[in-house]
Amino acid sequence: MSLKAKVEAIVYAAETPVALDQIVALVKDSAEVADGTQLRSQVLLAIGELKAEYALDAHGIEIRELAGGYRMSTKPEQHDVVRAFAKSLKPPIRLSLPALETLAVIAYKQPVTVPEISEIRGVDSSGVIATLLDRKLITTSGRKDVIGRPILYKTTKEFLLRFGLKDVNELPSMEEFEKLVAESFQSDLMPAEVPQSQNASAELTDAQSEPGQVEASKTA
Repeated sequence: MSLKAKVEAIVYAAETPVALDQIVALVKDSAEVADGTQLRSQVLLAIGELKAEYALDAHGIEIRELAGGYRMSTKPEQHDVVRAFAKSLKPPIRLSLPALETLAVIAYKQPVTVPEISEIRGVDSSGVIATLLDRKLITTSGRKDVIGRPILYKTTKEFLLRFGLKDVNELPSMEEFEKLVAESFQSDLMPAEVPQSQNASAELTDAQSEPGQVEASKTA
């Protein structure tokens, strides 16, 4: 991968303006030159070329220098269409930790019944199911052919859309999922007693940017 492609990927992924020194540090190990001053010049050149390319009318976004760093943003002439798009977005979904854990169990064990979910989590999960049904993240999937014929639950198309998945086969392993959850929630949630094997949760949020200047960046 070329240096310019790496710089472009970094600026694209950045949620806030990324500084030149930070970009240099990120590409240093894979750069073809060892001299720091020369590498800095090459990164600056790559940024300049990218800014010129995105300035063309063929692109609806641009690279702007803001607050000592670089960030991709929509061009002013595209604000009306982006504003209309932002208004069409669904409102953010925020779920409690028990709801997120329950959703994770359903995603990985579906179709699954409430007693099975409760056994895995170690607590009664019946109250959380209504919330997930109301948010259209799960749906019923018939009844299990056992005594009492409990209802089976599975995830929905809305779940796939919220997580950006093609299908449930794209779900990460449980170990990867737990790691992502730990990193995402360590600054947002208070410590809680949860079964270690099922410490699975994720924040389902559709980001809506300010219509005045919409970031062209992903949340990973």
